[in-house]
Amino acid sequence: MNFDELKDFLDEKVLQYNTLDFIESDPVQIPHLFTQKEDIEIAGFLSATIAWGNRKMIIKNSHRIIELMGNTPYDFVMSHNETDLERLETFVHRTFNGQDFIGFIQSLQNIYKNHGGLEAVFSKNQEVNSMQKSISEFKKIFFEIPHLARTQKHISDPLNNSAAKRINMYLRWMCRQDNKGVDLGIWKSISPALLSCPLDVHSGKVARKLGLLERKQNDGKALFELDSKLREFDPKDPVKYDFALFGLGVFEGF
Repeated sequence: MNFDELKDFLDEKVLQYNTLDFIESDPVQIPHLFTQKEDIEIAGFLSATIAWGNRKMIIKNSHRIIELMGNTPYDFVMSHNETDLERLETFVHRTFNGQDFIGFIQSLQNIYKNHGGLEAVFSKNQEVNSMQKSISEFKKIFFEIPHLARTQKHISDPLNNSAAKRINMYLRWMCRQDNKGVDLGIWKSISPALLSCPLDVHSGKVARKLGLLERKQNDGKALFELDSKLREFDPKDPVKYDFALFGLGVFEGF
């Protein structure tokens, strides 16, 4: 396929998969449970954090996270006591355990009390066509309070050549205004033009088959390569093609 044919093909797949039907089988359904901004962004952040592995298990455990927080994420983050935190110790999703969960709650409280909230932190350090420095600086702030060393692995640093798939997916949810009701688009301080594709095994395989990606590892360098191509198709909303690549990989076995 030439450039125009490939763009038309991908645009068609975006329209096919960027619909409300996508929500029921995706962890984006978790932030959709809420209406208050802080609830949406905290629920989204925690569910995106555990978004690796079996999708049904991700969704099940994301609902469990919300239940353990009394279905009021922001209030729990800001007003929890020691007994509340003890309740979280039983949680496990793959390598993310109860101690990691507790650490995340404490770090989120610090961000809302002392840094103006998640949007305020992520909106700093924006660069041309990139949120990678912002993500790296976010990680520093997130772990500025005392924490377990093991918990740091659950937030990727793009400046260490990570594709940071889960945070890029989270930023898509929060920043992209798709008018289809999937991505929530509640953060207005970050342009969708700066977002990166959540590169994983599925989107990576499809991107390589379509000639959008040559690098074999799904790392930071591969993400830069893929982003550069997707911005040629739509510089204002490049990450919309995540729906096409993911849909082709997961639902069509492309």
